[in-house]
Amino acid sequence: MWFKNLRIYRLTREFTLNAETLNQWLEPHAFSPCGSQDSVRYGWVPPLGRHGNQLVHATNGYLMICAQKQEKVLPAAVVNERVEALAQAISDRESRQVGRKERQNLKDDVLLEMRPQAFARSRLHFAYLSPRSNWVVVDASSASAAEELLENLREAIGSLAVVPLSAKNLPQQAMTHWLATSQAPSQFDFEHECELRDPKDSGSVIRCKNQDLCAQEIQNHLLAGMQVYRLGLVWRDGITFLLDDQLALKRIRFSSELLEKADNTNADEAAERFDADFSVMALELTALIKDLLKALGGTSTESVSVEEIVAKTSSGQADTVAQAVKEVTF
Repeated sequence: MWFKNLRIYRLTREFTLNAETLNQWLEPHAFSPCGSQDSVRYGWVPPLGRHGNQLVHATNGYLMICAQKQEKVLPAAVVNERVEALAQAISDRESRQVGRKERQNLKDDVLLEMRPQAFARSRLHFAYLSPRSNWVVVDASSASAAEELLENLREAIGSLAVVPLSAKNLPQQAMTHWLATSQAPSQFDFEHECELRDPKDSGSVIRCKNQDLCAQEIQNHLLAGMQVYRLGLVWRDGITFLLDDQLALKRIRFSSELLEKADNTNADEAAERFDADFSVMALELTALIKDLLKALGGTSTESVSVEEIVAKTSSGQADTVAQAVKEVTF
């Protein structure tokens, strides 16, 4: 249950549903497995899995939800082989070539024929709502996966006004400032990983792992006009993560001390252990997000999308570290 990635969204209107009411709204959209001709199914499942039957788990004002996505898996090689055999049979029988459109129709028929025998692959997607902070936090490595969960949640409850969380200072400009000055923000330390890009040339990328990020070699790249688009950080010696230019946190690792903190609750039942883990994780992540926003100049209240933020970055034209530092207000 401990989140490995964070996509954070800001609620632009007050979220008033409590756990019981939210559970009632989700129930009609509960997960059901793929039928014989379904290619994908998406629905809500208990966060506690087989140890619970409620679709919402509440603790300390946080509301945990979990979606399950099931997809039928058909190996492309098997499908293509069957399509090729059918196309060759038509070609031999009618002495003509099978065109592209006809091949696509054959492929559609093959998929329809083979889908009942396809393997079903399921994945769980967790998220929690923090009404007090006006956040929705999704454990997703990609924006598309997070937005799929939010879209299904919006469909279930009728309305969900959210925008990607954004800060007053663009993350890549702030991260460039931090490395250029060899000074991590308060409560944070540098990890040994970063990704540098040339804002003028999207194909110019340098990835550094297990490197001293304050070394002269890194400084030279920054002085040449490259900016930091991903940066490894450690928060209060308790949580390690990779921050990217979309204000997403990836590859999150919780320290053994934090994990032991949850274990020390002496919870015996699965529900109690889940509750303890969720409580510790949510409290720590809330403090982390607040410190991160402070380091980035505070929360931006502009309702902008991730795509607009990236577009704004591309047009920033920060040619040097001095320019990047100048554009960030601390």
